[in-house]
Amino acid sequence: MKKLVILASIILCTISIQAQPGTISLNLDAGYTFHDKVDFDAAYTDVQAAFRYGGGIEYFAGFNKSITLKYHRMDTHFPLYTQAGVQINNDENSKGSVNYILLGGNTYFGDVEAKARPYGGLGLGVGVIGVNDNSVSKFAWDARLGVKVKTASIVSLKLEAYMQSIISTFGSDIWVSGGGVAYAVPDYATLWQFGFTGILCFDFKK
Repeated sequence: MKKLVILASIILCTISIQAQPGTISLNLDAGYTFHDKVDFDAAYTDVQAAFRYGGGIEYFAGFNKSITLKYHRMDTHFPLYTQAGVQINNDENSKGSVNYILLGGNTYFGDVEAKARPYGGLGLGVGVIGVNDNSVSKFAWDARLGVKVKTASIVSLKLEAYMQSIISTFGSDIWVSGGGVAYAVPDYATLWQFGFTGILCFDFKK
């Protein structure tokens, strides 16, 4: 995870030196993420809805393109159930968090002088899930749609809907070919999280 942050910082610094003049935006956000059920064959967990917060930096390489590096966290619960619906762990042991470190980009639409500009973006990186002082890091990504509203000051506001996901293997299934040969194939569990957030942006001209 540290290597990813260092690499992303180097990329951002390189872009800021070589790219077209733009702005650097420091972003602080707070929002709400809805719950999602994750199936593990013999059991499942229902990752509880929770408040999400975080921040990041956004560099505008042009008037309509930006590069983003951000961190988000939500403190939540991971109740674990059998397929019959019987909870295996108690509330105290189900406490945990979901964290994202993502590098990506946004594309803005409309006139650069417009007060409100819609945008969309994608990001790739690392998702860190922690439960009971144990954590695991897996591949993560996100997609987002929103609108940025400018003010007369350096402060602007974004309203955004997002989908974020963490993908992990957790064992294997047996697949039998038409010829009767059995193969072990990885089994996957995917966390899908949808939510809304408001982002306070501090835009500084280069």
